Amino acid sequence: MTSRLHAHIGTVRQLEILLAVHDKGSINEAAKALFLTQPTVSIQMKKLSEALNSPLYNYTNKQLVFTDIGLEVVKTALEVLDSFARLEMTLGKIKGFKSGTLRLAVVSTSKYFIPHLLGPFCEKYPDIDIQLNIGNRAQTIERLKQGIDDFYVFSHPPLDIETQSIEFLQNPLVAIAHEDHPLAKRKSLTLKDLIKEPFLMREKGSGTRFAIEEFLKKQKVQLNVKMTIESNEAIKHLVMSKLGISILSAHTLTYDMQNGIAQLPIKELPIDSNWFFVWSKNKRHTLIANEFLTHIQNNGKELLKEELRRNNIDVFK
Repeated sequence: MTSRLHAHIGTVRQLEILLAVHDKGSINEAAKALFLTQPTVSIQMKKLSEALNSPLYNYTNKQLVFTDIGLEVVKTALEVLDSFARLEMTLGKIKGFKSGTLRLAVVSTSKYFIPHLLGPFCEKYPDIDIQLNIGNRAQTIERLKQGIDDFYVFSHPPLDIETQSIEFLQNPLVAIAHEDHPLAKRKSLTLKDLIKEPFLMREKGSGTRFAIEEFLKKQKVQLNVKMTIESNEAIKHLVMSKLGISILSAHTLTYDMQNGIAQLPIKELPIDSNWFFVWSKNKRHTLIANEFLTHIQNNGKELLKEELRRNNIDVFK
């Protein structure tokens, strides 16, 4: 007997709203993202829940948490909307132009260079839509597990998920201090010169912190961590306020080297790291996703190197 579940699930628009609620983690934020009223989103989610005769999510400690059934519906919604995206791209190819939606999820540090990759691509394909999600490493890994996006950007791709990836750019980590800091006046330093300085560290789970800790283990050096911060921007402002030194990706320093921040000439630095574009082995790429991957492989490195060099940051090998 043929299943008639699809007759009860509702409209494609409801599935889009469902994904927005899941992505944003709240009815209010989903409404903002979709330019809808909060009651409209709530009503549509209620209708979908009633059609399935099961709650899609509950509230635990004021947090919206999806049920197992809700997560399965989200998974199917992604497959349905991906099918429409592929159809849109196929029709676009037949008609002689490229259109559709490109979905990217990136860790927060990569937000400094992703726009410089997207700009030329969007100029070439002005009819495409971009959905860009910026989150911490844990949030981006969760999206990868669920197969929400076309591509994910990591400095250290997760090893416990079946993926494919390309290494496309160096991600050197450099030491920074306020331009008036005594260490910034010296022409040559070693890691040992940093030991007594108050150090500003990224939070546990971040790719930057992982790289720093692995590097310090190999160097057998322990730094004087005074603060743990979840934001590169906050760390830079703390450095500019003379509250400590730090090690960050060189990409985060674009436009900041004239704003009170100096790169320290540490003999053992930069820490070698790389950026990767990652995608799930089980996800079929749309035509526009394939076009973007080609763009990254052919143009990505040079676009980003040139952008950093325009801002006097040149630490690439």
